[in-house]
Amino acid sequence: MSTPRESLCLLLVQIRENPKTRDEEWRSFARFCGLAPEQIRILNLFDTPSFGPEVLQGIDGVLVGGSSEASVLEQERYPFVEPAMALLRHCIAVRLPVFCSCFGHQLAVRALDGEVIRDQSGFEMGTVAIQLTEAAASDPLYHDMPQGFMAVSVHRERALTVPKGCTLLAFTEPCTHSFRVDGAPFWTTQFHPEVDRPVLIERLTQFAHHYTDGEDHLREVLDSAQETPLSNDLLRRFVDRVLLDLPQ
Repeated sequence: MSTPRESLCLLLVQIRENPKTRDEEWRSFARFCGLAPEQIRILNLFDTPSFGPEVLQGIDGVLVGGSSEASVLEQERYPFVEPAMALLRHCIAVRLPVFCSCFGHQLAVRALDGEVIRDQSGFEMGTVAIQLTEAAASDPLYHDMPQGFMAVSVHRERALTVPKGCTLLAFTEPCTHSFRVDGAPFWTTQFHPEVDRPVLIERLTQFAHHYTDGEDHLREVLDSAQETPLSNDLLRRFVDRVLLDLPQ
């Protein structure tokens, strides 16, 4: 018998310093997962940079969020990167379901010996059309998603290929956008399924100095942003189809 929805407990591995963004991200993940916020525990890596598999006790699945305040390429500056990668490898080994978003996608690439590069300019920012691979047609999360669905994508680091032992599910011309670890309930997205258009506008306004070249650039990005209901639904699919094993 599967676990009832109201009994699920997920761990959100959070990489946020700003108090407002911490709360918004937590509540956004809960909203799009279809869970109460209280069902999602938080492990904030800035608060707890050293940890082990004990953080998974009593957890049904793991979420890894994004970050505008850290980089997977600066492990000396951010000491939590190494234990976070070890945690993801442990989840794969014990087949604990995982969904990684943005920073989480890059973290998973690095954890599995893949390459992440940094863009100084010309990076994706706003809402983008996501293309699906042939493998997506048989994937539990993507098989009924249309080509070109819109998603929020804001990142200065990217992966050109997926690691060995993984299957590419979605992409844009600049980079990989989603993969699954072969033989494990482990998915990633470079885009943000936990972010919708209103939250994108709020976040980009808050972190404009980090991503935009001034007010005119910011306004151009925000004015072109589209709604992203299909990408936002991926988190519910992860809960329903993977954690609860509900009929698709």
